[in-house]
Amino acid sequence: MSARLYRRIAALLALAIAVLGFGLLVSTAVHGGGTSGYLIGALFVALGSGRLYLLKKRS
Repeated sequence: MSARLYRRIAALLALAIAVLGFGLLVSTAVHGGGTSGYLIGALFVALGSGRLYLLKKRS
């Protein structure tokens, strides 16, 4: 597998994780909230965006 393909796949996965986190945050807010829902959603967003940041920083 080439390095370019690896970076694209890693970026897509990181983006998917961040979008999943936003979905968790929205779903938690729509259903009345809950500390664990907000926490897990925020952690997913942080994980995905952090991975994207590291990928961009390396380029």
